[in-house]
Parts: sequence; structure tokens; C-alpha cells
Amino acid sequence: MTSKYSIKDLERLSGIKAHTIRIWEQRYNLVSPDRTDSNIRLYNDEELKHILNIASLVKAGNKISHVVKLEKQEITKRIQELVANPINVDAFFATQTDNLVIAMLDLDDSKFEKVINTSNLKYGFEETMLNVIIPFLQKVGIMWRTGEANIIQEHFISNLIRKKALVAIDGYSGTAAPDAEQWLLFLPEGELHEIGLLFSKYLLKVRGKKVMYFGQTVPVEDIINYCKEYKPSYILTFFTAAYSQDGIKAYMKRLTDEVKDTKILAAGSQVMGWEPEWPNVKFLSGVYDLIKIAGPKYSSSEKYLA
Repeated sequence: MTSKYSIKDLERLSGIKAHTIRIWEQRYNLVSPDRTDSNIRLYNDEELKHILNIASLVKAGNKISHVVKLEKQEITKRIQELVANPINVDAFFATQTDNLVIAMLDLDDSKFEKVINTSNLKYGFEETMLNVIIPFLQKVGIMWRTGEANIIQEHFISNLIRKKALVAIDGYSGTAAPDAEQWLLFLPEGELHEIGLLFSKYLLKVRGKKVMYFGQTVPVEDIINYCKEYKPSYILTFFTAAYSQDGIKAYMKRLTDEVKDTKILAAGSQVMGWEPEWPNVKFLSGVYDLIKIAGPKYSSSEKYLA
């Protein structure tokens, strides 16, 4: 199950420039990667985890010349101290994001639970999602697409995050505003990656919206029939894997032809950066686009549960 990572992979995951990593190798013998016949460096899981921990301590203000002299146990202790007493909130979130990468590589659910629970207690579920989980998913997304993280790791971490989102949704005690807009949330047929949709449900609920959640792989005919009868103000969906660009355009055209009085929002990696071809469609570039449309939180009585 051990993966191999290029130095560019380490740069993306650690935030440390490839040139700097090479210097660390040469000057401090930090890691000893394998090399291909063409002399390309290849790093394993243990070397990636070591670089992530070193990077967290260096970003927190420690000198690399001091950090490389620490034993493994001392590095772990310093990381724990950094989480418990961060120099600032950015350092806390960055360290927790790297800790999630390590938890995924080790298939360590207890470490995952500790990272999320600590973040939830300090800053709440929404901030944990925005500043820890989403950056983590962005870091490892390219690993999943290129096969550098295996399907077991993907399912392991996705299911844990999904569970946290469900608990947060169930734990929210607020009610919809009296004049709340109705939102319909679903994934098209074949789309299974539900984390973004679940987080959207949470964001909308704490902003006082009425949310109808249909979940994964819903036939377009059901969406059209529901919209014609109940006339929601918005529908929100994600395209991440199942459709080609032409398939998405055909899907959106059919939806807009049938549902004319509802605003249609689409998000996900497959439509990132798209410009809409239809007046009632908007493609979201990220979660903050959704927050801008949904507006401020409606109630101050929300509860965040880990």
C-alpha cells in the first residue's frame, strides 16, 4: 500500500518549495528518496509524513537546523504542543491539515478523530471544514486523481468526513427563518462524492434556509418533477466525476429547459471556472461563492458537535 511521490507532490502537499526540499536533503540528510533510472526522486509514505511534520515546525518559526536534530518522539511532541498552543490560528489550521494527511496515510481513525474534535472545540464545525478539511481534500485530491493515494485511503477518509458532517447537521438545533428560501440539494445520476453537498446542507441550515436533501445519484426526471410541483428558489448540485463536459452541458440544458423559475447552482471540479450559457445558471468556484449567496448565519443558537 506504500505510494511513491515525486518532489512536486511533496511541494504541493507540504507547501515547501521543491528547491528547498532538495537543499534540506543535501545539507541535513533529511530523507533519502529512491531514484528512477532517469534519476528522478521518488519518496515513500514515511518520507512524506516526515517532511509534513518538519514543514509544520518550520512554518511555526522553528529553524530547520534545529528541527533536523530532533528525535522522532520529540518532533511528535512539538507538533502536539503546536496544536495545543498555536502561535496563531493560521498555524493551527495548517498543522491540523497536515495531521489529516498523515492520518489518511496511516489509516489512523483515532488520529483523525483527535484532529477534527480538537478543531471543532476550538473553532466550530464550519471553520473546521473551511480551514482544515477542505484544504486537506484539495491537497490529496490530486493524489487520488493520479493514483498516488489508493482507493482504501480514499474510502477511509471520505467516510470519516461524511460521518462528521452528518453529526454536525443532526446536532444543529436552529430552525429555518419564517420567510426562508427553499433549496433543493442533490447529486446527478452516477455522482457519489457527497461531502461537498452535505457541507452545503449544513451551511444553508445555519443560515436559516429550508433545505430538501435528495443525496446521491438522483434521476433528472425526479428533479424536474419536484421543481415543477414545489418551485424551490434554488437547486444546488455537484459534478465531480461521472460526466464529460458535453454530458454536463446536455444535462444543464435539459434542466434549464424544464425548470425556468428556479436558480440553478452547480459546483465541483468538473465545472470549475465555467461561464454559464443560461440565464438562471451559476457555476460556483468554491464554497465561499455559496456562502455569499446564502448570506449570514440566521441564528446564534447553532450547536457544533464532533
